[in-house]
Amino acid sequence: MMKVDQETLKLEVNIGSLRLQNPIMPASGAFGEEMDQVIDFNKIAAIVPKSITKYPRKGNLTPRVCEVPAGMINSIGIQSKGIEYYLEKTIPYYKQYEVPLISSISADSIGEFTEMAEIIGKLEAVSALELNISCPNLKGNGLAFGMDPEATRELVRHVKEVTDKPIIAKLSPNVTSIQEIALAAEQGGADGLNVANTILAMAIDIHTRKPKIGNNMGGLSGPAVKPIIVRMIYQVRQVTELPIIGCGGVMNGEDAIEMILAGATAVQVGTASFVQPTAMLDILQEMKDYMVQYQIQDIKQLIGKVMVNNTYIAD
Repeated sequence: MMKVDQETLKLEVNIGSLRLQNPIMPASGAFGEEMDQVIDFNKIAAIVPKSITKYPRKGNLTPRVCEVPAGMINSIGIQSKGIEYYLEKTIPYYKQYEVPLISSISADSIGEFTEMAEIIGKLEAVSALELNISCPNLKGNGLAFGMDPEATRELVRHVKEVTDKPIIAKLSPNVTSIQEIALAAEQGGADGLNVANTILAMAIDIHTRKPKIGNNMGGLSGPAVKPIIVRMIYQVRQVTELPIIGCGGVMNGEDAIEMILAGATAVQVGTASFVQPTAMLDILQEMKDYMVQYQIQDIKQLIGKVMVNNTYIAD
């Protein structure tokens, strides 16, 4: 048997028809153009800019971020310069890089999601669409699309009708059964699933007796959420064969490998990049070191290979 070393590793994975040179990419909202000063964008799997909305948005009240034990809470409110700026400035900037561009879309209605997907999905520079279905549905009493199976199914179905680009549904963890939502997204025609967005949380300053976040509550990310996300990836993998992108609390290579063993095909990195801007490349190298240590030549050999009751869930 040929000895596995850094040069012989196979790291390519696929999300539907989207080919990725390795499994590591940024989480939407934790990545920006200025990061090109510290990392080579061509070495990550894909570029995932912050979610875009149709019209400009100012975002939520400040403060928008606070640290908590083993993580952070944020409530940015999808601050956005709107789709026109995105088309004129953001996409042209990222066209200079060789890796795929995944556009994250946020909207208040199925019609708006569909309209934006049709516009952005026609662009050659865009390789896939990530639907941020954790947004409130204005016609569903404010309930997030990703909390309602029928809304999820219909949203994905309508978007699928207007673009041939791979569709990734970014699921909300703030649900009773993430499996039910995953199946709804699959039935709607999703090509992949992002598991998952941030977990609703709150922190209070005991001295001022006020919430630490201007919007009172926000999304918890960082190491604290990783065991929950690993559990959700495992559960989703048991009900669907759609490729899963694990997202939540990945701080090092071991965390990424853990998500892949649970069933993820690729992994997004968020909070870690705030702590260490080179985190994505560091994590990728640590994954390579792990593969060499255990003589795993192809990353696909690890997907879903957690052993439960002496059986691999992926088999």
